Amino acid sequence: MSPFPLMVPASRYTDFMNQTVVITGASRGIGAAIAREQARRGDNLVLAARTHDALEDVASASPNTRVHIVTADVTRRGDVERIRDEAIRTFGHVDVWINNAGRGIVRPVLALTDEDVDEMIAINLKSALYGMQAIAPHFMERGRGHIINMSSFLGRVPVATPRSVYSAAKAALNSLTANLRIDLRRTHPGINVSLVMPGLVATEFARHARGSTGAIPPGAIGTPMKPQTAEEVAAIVADLIDHPVAEVYTNPASHPVAARYFADVALFESEAESRS
Repeated sequence: MSPFPLMVPASRYTDFMNQTVVITGASRGIGAAIAREQARRGDNLVLAARTHDALEDVASASPNTRVHIVTADVTRRGDVERIRDEAIRTFGHVDVWINNAGRGIVRPVLALTDEDVDEMIAINLKSALYGMQAIAPHFMERGRGHIINMSSFLGRVPVATPRSVYSAAKAALNSLTANLRIDLRRTHPGINVSLVMPGLVATEFARHARGSTGAIPPGAIGTPMKPQTAEEVAAIVADLIDHPVAEVYTNPASHPVAARYFADVALFESEAESRS
């Protein structure tokens, strides 16, 4: 399949007054909460995940919104391109593409296997890369659009050691996001590229982590943040759509912690260890 979508005539765009928002990993957690929030705001939604029934449940919670469901595995480039093509075929164009799919892990560095690393990179990094590469040509042709990559505070401050390669994958996503933003700003300033970094969020994410025993693994050392709800994160994402910026920490405590970390990494780690 070509990486460039067939464009719909401009006249089709006027058929849909609301924005069209694509959300991957939309079947539960933050993705489902974003879907509910954007539905409340009247957007057209394209919801993608591997589990069709779960997507149906999310869609049924917003009966007054136009929703298109795509059952897809975003670790496969062809599936991501199919999400894009179905979105354009259904609604005529895409305004916002949210790379939200992800999975955690409970494994320290010395215990990591090749399978652990490959899966974390595929889900947390490559799926977002596929999304960016799939939708960017569509946005470039339109001259506008918004790519939002859901990362993690641990991609900026990697101090929860059982989440080792998850943090590493999200750090790589942070870098790719910044590089794409710089490239597109030079040639297509109407396209926004944003990074969202949640901290602790009260979802089932930790329990579904690779290697999890069902218990919630320990949090980041030295970062006593109160967990947010998925709905709180979704509200911040909605505001980001309305008022694009480069990066957002969803937890107000995250920014000062990150500042202390980068001011003196060794001091931060030693102080955090002494408090843990």
